[in-house]
Order: sequence, then C-alpha cells, then structure tokens
Amino acid sequence: MEVNDKVAKYWRLEKNGLIHCELCPHFCKIKNGQSGLCKVRYHSDGVLYSANYGKIVSYAYDPIEKKPLNYFYPNATIFSIGSFGCNLTCTFCQNHELVAYRGLLTHAKDSEVLKRATQNGSIGIAFTYNEPTVWYEFVLDMSKKAHAAGLKTILVTNGYINEAPLLELLPFVDAMNIDLKSMSDGFYKAICGGSLSPVLRTIEICVKHTHVEITNLLIDGLNTNLDELDAMCRFLANLDPNIPLHINRCFPAHLLDVPKTRLESLTAARDLAEKYLKNVNVGNAFI
Repeated sequence: MEVNDKVAKYWRLEKNGLIHCELCPHFCKIKNGQSGLCKVRYHSDGVLYSANYGKIVSYAYDPIEKKPLNYFYPNATIFSIGSFGCNLTCTFCQNHELVAYRGLLTHAKDSEVLKRATQNGSIGIAFTYNEPTVWYEFVLDMSKKAHAAGLKTILVTNGYINEAPLLELLPFVDAMNIDLKSMSDGFYKAICGGSLSPVLRTIEICVKHTHVEITNLLIDGLNTNLDELDAMCRFLANLDPNIPLHINRCFPAHLLDVPKTRLESLTAARDLAEKYLKNVNVGNAFI
C-alpha cells in the first residue's frame, strides 16, 4: 500500500481470502497482492485499496461541447481532470496511453482542484479522459465538495458500474455523457471486454436523476448495422426522445487498425436516429 492510497468502497472479503469487488459488473475476485481488471483497485492483506485516489494524470479547461454535452450549459468552460485505469478493454481506445499510465504522479489536494475549478470561467469539474467510475472514491468525495461549493460536476463514462455505487454518486452529478458503444452484446464482449446490459441499465437509471447525453462511436463493419442502430434509437426514445445522441466518427487508434468511418455511414445513422430522437449530432465528420 502507498501512503496516499485510499481504502476502496464496495467490496467484501470472502472466507477463501479473496476480495470480491462489487463496484462494477465484472465482480472481480482478487487475490492478495493483485488488482482487478481495472488495474487500480488492489488487494493488500485483506483490504481493497484505490491506487488512483487524488492522482491526476491529465487536466485542461475544455468547452462543455467537447465532452460532448452540447445541451448542458452551452458555450460554458469546465475544468476537466482524469486519472489512470479503466474497467473496459476497448481495442479502439483513444486514451489508452493515459489509461495505462504509471509514470510520475502528483497527489492533488482537494482545495487546489476546487480552486482551479473556479478559474478561467469554469462552471465546475468534469471527470473524464480515463473512466471516472474506477476513480470512484475520489470522484465521489470531490463531487460532494464541488456541490457544497456551488460547482457543477459531470462524468464522461462508459456506464459500466453497478447500481448501488451509481445511486450513491448520482445526487452529486449534474450531467453525464454515457458511451453506448453498440446494441450488440457480442460487440461488447469481443471488442470492449464487457457486456451490454449493465450499460443499458445505467442509462435507464441516470435519465431519471440527471442530465444525460449519449455518444455512439461508429466503426464500419463492427457497429454500423442499421438494425442494431434502430434498436439503439428506439431504446433511447422509449426513455425520452429528448435525450441527445452524438454519433461520432472513428479514426484508427490503439489496437484497432481500420479506416476512418465512412461519411455515408454517419449520414445513414443520423437519418435513422432522427426518426426517433429530437437532438441528433454528428461529430468529427470533417476532420
């Protein structure tokens, strides 16, 4: 255990000496001296710790539309921070170097984070870049403090979290962009190392509690099937046809060496989505 590491939430020690992590749907069973799939929650002598508590790898002042959250405080600036770790293993991850980062880190003081979140016109804190739900303890603590200071908090997330920790966090979250990668469970298993149903459940819960926008990164031949896209749009429309959907163009990244998504695929997805949803956006189309 390192000095600044934090005892994690949502786990139990089993009789066989394994720790059963209950933060996300992987439900990792972790041996002493090892970490879960996220690589940040680790077992040390019968206790589960968070290795990334307060450790910021990247930060910036971003326009809110970059998250993207086009319909939440348009034209606002937000202080964006990220750490390391993720609980999915997407082959197309655009932040894989940050997610896997284990270089020199500085432990951020809460007061300094809150101070920066009020500068340069920022309306609050965006937990982004890596997966914020595996930064859970820090995100929860900072979100409470940000709210007490009158600041907004947002999450840019894959939505891969269990219901109990999600419900504890949601009262302190003002907006979320949730990445719905596909409506195919096979895609989630083969490409992302996860499953679809927990993400759908997260979306169902969150739209009842906070502002939600959805991102779908289109990858030709993998998640551009129009029947699956139709199912995605119907699912969202049944929850609320006003939910904004961001259809984004994929570029080669990490382990997935594919051509950038065809403009025709983006157009077809947009036209289909607009049959169901009132706020459809296309991103990265002309880069």
